[in-house]
Amino acid sequence: MSAQFMTKIISILISTALVLGTITGFNIPAKTKDASTYHKSEIKNVIYLIGDGMGFNHLEKTKAERNTDLVMDTFPYDGQSRTRSFTNRVTDSAAGGTALACGIRTANSAIGVDPIDKTPKYSYPKNITELCKERGMMTGVITTDDTTGATPASFSAHSSDRGNTEDLTNDQLTSDIDLIWGHANGVATKSAAEANGFEYVVSYNEMMNLTEGSRSYAQFTNNLWTCEQSDANTPTLEQMAVKAVDLLDDTDEGFFLMIEGAHIDKHSHSNDSEKTTEATLSFDRTIKAMLDYAKADGETLVVVTADHETGGLTLKKGEYKYTSGGHTAVNIPVLVYGSDKIVSGGEKLNNYEIPIRIAYTLGFTEDDFPVKVMVK
Repeated sequence: MSAQFMTKIISILISTALVLGTITGFNIPAKTKDASTYHKSEIKNVIYLIGDGMGFNHLEKTKAERNTDLVMDTFPYDGQSRTRSFTNRVTDSAAGGTALACGIRTANSAIGVDPIDKTPKYSYPKNITELCKERGMMTGVITTDDTTGATPASFSAHSSDRGNTEDLTNDQLTSDIDLIWGHANGVATKSAAEANGFEYVVSYNEMMNLTEGSRSYAQFTNNLWTCEQSDANTPTLEQMAVKAVDLLDDTDEGFFLMIEGAHIDKHSHSNDSEKTTEATLSFDRTIKAMLDYAKADGETLVVVTADHETGGLTLKKGEYKYTSGGHTAVNIPVLVYGSDKIVSGGEKLNNYEIPIRIAYTLGFTEDDFPVKVMVK
């Protein structure tokens, strides 16, 4: 038997083992830190902020052009995240969001599903929102994107493709999540929301009138990313975040809140330098409000990161210039307040490790997360 043939046989066996492992649940990524090093400690709440498309140079560009400091520079613990997907060196927001929500890597365009079992026919990975809800924590997902955009959907739904808006909406409306707020997706309706126990919200005033104990699904119709309200009925990301925390922090079990600033990505795709800077400042303003809450509360973990970098921002002759209209594979920031168990000292970690470490910091174990839910 030739050496070449043996090499081929070994390659086939390894590939088969990887596929079978994925289908049967053995593709859970290896941890870089043992679960025993984590403990619940004083952490009760988690605020998880994702700046879609935000790389290190988005922050540097903003500071240089506006001659300002950013709250993101004040976080005590920092590191970097590697952002590839299961199928590609450059991830999209669906696979990137799934890694940040479920603790696994999946294929580009897939939302909260295994890369082999994308339907999903056999199983799907639990996301950290579902994990926290099962413990009795209050949960929320808010975004400046459509409510079924790739990032918010990764924390609230499971589907083979990010374009399956009706399926994603149905998953959200039949979930146990306490609030899901964002831009209208054109599919969700008031009757469907109310039939599933949600208050249907379309304006700033309606959002502000929500009371503790309510569940709500917001479908705003104007820009949510701008630093100032675009009109009297449209909230900013900061206003949504502050109100969401006010609604979620009324239980002894704590809360989990994912907040996405989507427009750093959107304006980087179009290489709109001014709007990208405005979106970065808006996101930083939201972070400040959440960090202020965490400092006053004393039991809240704040994690800031991105799903990928967009635009290939590069410093050239003293100016930050776009080199791409798409995503890149460069590492992105990970910033943490409230625990040294997520990242520190500039450590480089894989994107899927972030929610795993958050879960361990809350006291969950490797048997709890990441984990697959079997389809009945």
